[in-house]
Amino acid sequence: MRGYILEEEKPFAKRIAIDGPAGSGKSTIAKRIAEILGYLYFDTGVMYRAVTLAAIDQGVDINNEEEVTSIAQLVNIDIQPARIEDGRAFTVLLDHEDVTWKIRSPEVEAFVSQVSAYSGVRQAMTIRQREIGLRNNVVMAGRDIGTVVLPEADLKVYLDASVEERARRRYQESLSRGEETSYEEVLNSMRTRDYVDSTRDHAPLRAAEDATVIDTTYMDIEEVVRKVFELVIGTVPKS
Repeated sequence: MRGYILEEEKPFAKRIAIDGPAGSGKSTIAKRIAEILGYLYFDTGVMYRAVTLAAIDQGVDINNEEEVTSIAQLVNIDIQPARIEDGRAFTVLLDHEDVTWKIRSPEVEAFVSQVSAYSGVRQAMTIRQREIGLRNNVVMAGRDIGTVVLPEADLKVYLDASVEERARRRYQESLSRGEETSYEEVLNSMRTRDYVDSTRDHAPLRAAEDATVIDTTYMDIEEVVRKVFELVIGTVPKS
């Protein structure tokens, strides 16, 4: 695929963790790498978005950590391969309802960092994420995969970029979906999210000690994909 060649007889990473802040490109890159390898692509961040949406829909006060945690523990969230050709990478089901695009709404965006910072929510989601991650042939994207969810990963990559560039990318994504917003709003939201994600008590955003850090600010998608692919085929599975 796209000039990438796998040597079937050579062992390479089977469990891949790709972390990074919002807009760093981790979801895009993880999806591409999974496609090349024929692996499962799993963006763990959608689980926190689904919990946030559930709380909003149920009229729960987002500041009420106990109630939001209760929702996280009880709600049914499932991630399935995409069966609709509308640009989605996979389908997100919340209590059997397709919420793939609903979880990308500005309202969810505004509260997801707060919800994902709750210890009980993260514990509930981590259990489900690990069940998937411990299987071989998976590329997981998130903010604490290499540090908390899947420290056993064969390969850990941390993607980063300037906040201005990450906000520009997210702004362009919003425009492409017909959403009304401004670059300044996205930038301010991004800065707030960076602060919340990196200062939360439970599983703060940071690169794992054994992760390879890649600054994508001045790199295009193909350059990042090739760099990560080279790391994948150069990493021997741990088990």
